[in-house]
Amino acid sequence: MQFPHIDPVFLSIGPLQFRWYGLMYVLAFAATYFLLRSEVRRKQYPLTKDDVADLVFYGAMGVVLGGRLGYILFYDLKVYLADPLQVFAVWKGGMSFHGGFLGVILSFVLFARRKNISFWALIDMAAQCAPIGLGLGRIGNFINGELYGRQTDVPWGMVFPGGGELPRHPSQLYEAFLEGLVLFFIVRIMSRRSDVTGIPAWTFCAGYGLFRFIVELFRQPDAQIGFFFNFFSMGQLLSLPMFLVGSFMVFRLSRRAA
Repeated sequence: MQFPHIDPVFLSIGPLQFRWYGLMYVLAFAATYFLLRSEVRRKQYPLTKDDVADLVFYGAMGVVLGGRLGYILFYDLKVYLADPLQVFAVWKGGMSFHGGFLGVILSFVLFARRKNISFWALIDMAAQCAPIGLGLGRIGNFINGELYGRQTDVPWGMVFPGGGELPRHPSQLYEAFLEGLVLFFIVRIMSRRSDVTGIPAWTFCAGYGLFRFIVELFRQPDAQIGFFFNFFSMGQLLSLPMFLVGSFMVFRLSRRAA
């Protein structure tokens, strides 16, 4: 199959260009806002509409700043040490989920202290929203023709721009399905089946770790890093602890509630 060659710019107004990838971020933050408001009402948390908007802002800053810093530290530190100004060249790409994950945790710690509300209550709500952003973000990656998979002979393999002449796994779509749609429903169901604080958050942690580890088997590893031990990608090494710790915590909290 040939890559559909979708124009990454969906709207141009004079010198201004609006890109699909940026739109995915906007849609993700908008969906997060409304889902958080719904959860606040359901759980009767003492948060106003403005508080929810502030929470989304804190989370957005955590995603962007943490994601950028995480990419620098985990994936390409030598380049940024040689040319520190590249840190600000965000238009060239370079974001890490795991860095964004840590950034959101830190931002929510600050918000919880500021509003005197349970940190775990915030994280449990965020866990239900995160898959939406992940799914939309991976669709944005697909539209940009980036983060494609390894070479394959499956019927749905695609020839990506910059990926050579041979077809590759559309691993962005695999991630959008697993980390986005499937994980959303898993965390949502777990949050409804159990009132134990922490269950949704640790379910997300375990689910993301598992799905990311699986998809990395089909995704092309970063060229500047390659494989560890001739098998593991950096994404797998960062995701495996999430799956193990998350699974253990879900089991432990479930046993306590039984």
